[in-house]
Amino acid sequence: MSTQGPTLAVLPAAKDEPSPGRAQILQPSGWPMPKGYANGMAADGRLVVTGGVIGWNSQGDLPADFVAQVRQTLSNISAILAEGGARPEHLVRLTWYVVDMEEYLTNLKTLGQVYRDIFGAHYPAMALVQVVRLVEKAARVEIEATAVVPR
Repeated sequence: MSTQGPTLAVLPAAKDEPSPGRAQILQPSGWPMPKGYANGMAADGRLVVTGGVIGWNSQGDLPADFVAQVRQTLSNISAILAEGGARPEHLVRLTWYVVDMEEYLTNLKTLGQVYRDIFGAHYPAMALVQVVRLVEKAARVEIEATAVVPR
């Protein structure tokens, strides 16, 4: 019986750019490749984090539609990242909190397009959690983000 775990592969986040200063995708060998997220990320630099971000606009209004809330939430995260000198490709982690897992799963294809429209094809480590409710009662989704800006 072997007690050794899987071998870990460290992959550059983008093949067309050099890896120094860029976040790296951590993919244990033999594991299936994830779609739309990474199992893990490694980065060196200045940390930029958000609190739980919801999909309200600058007037504090929330759209009723789940996908519209996700779009605005991701746009809000992008604005916070920019304020901290970070870009979407600096994201290393997103934690999604949704009030209805079925609503998320039903809209998965559309959510993927919304995500790519705002963040491109960069997929950090992600977690998705269903919660009973969010502080803002009308909110259907809340997302926390962590980015690392290269030195």
